[in-house]
Amino acid sequence: MAAQSSGKTDDLSTLFATSFKYRQNNKDGDVKTGLLSKALKLDHNRTIVDTTACATFTELIATGGPYVIGTQLRFTPDGGNITAIDTIAATTGNWMFDAAKTLSYVKTEDWSTVPEASRSDRKTLQAAADAYLDMWSDSSAKAKVPWGNPCTRTEGSMHVTPDCRSGAPSGGGTKNSDRRYVIDETVGSCDVLVAFGGRQPDSHEFRLVGGKLVLVHTVTV
Repeated sequence: MAAQSSGKTDDLSTLFATSFKYRQNNKDGDVKTGLLSKALKLDHNRTIVDTTACATFTELIATGGPYVIGTQLRFTPDGGNITAIDTIAATTGNWMFDAAKTLSYVKTEDWSTVPEASRSDRKTLQAAADAYLDMWSDSSAKAKVPWGNPCTRTEGSMHVTPDCRSGAPSGGGTKNSDRRYVIDETVGSCDVLVAFGGRQPDSHEFRLVGGKLVLVHTVTV
């Protein structure tokens, strides 16, 4: 966040592991010339932590950029060094993009800690995310999604509530591939960076409470 706000990666780079890799919108790149080299005033930030996979996912919104950003960081097992930065960054002209509207929607979303009795384990969270993402290519997947009611889906300038099933696909399309997961059981969240339809850079984040899907948030380039 400090690097993105300043547009300088000098301090951040001291944490890079020797095998560090930078990826932006599903393409390998150079962190020195990527999005982190652009100073942005951040209007929103939220981070989940995966203590099993040693990874984090951070959601950023900069209405003055404008950008809506989803970034996964991966760390060495001791958490001391960053092995990878993997960013999906949507801006003007991208699908359903409107940073100001997205900001207004996410301000209404509850991503607080889920009481232990209502938490799902890692396997359940990933299975729910996979079932949702499989709907585009598998006609049976919709029945496997643990739909909650109410459930809210935020996709850029589109806000679907109280039924996330509205507009959901029923197979016949191309598989959403190259899935990279960050899972935080404490907030019931699973974020997946994917090649949507096998090609479009995309982040889908899901929140389950009591085993039911209650929030879906997407960033699509």
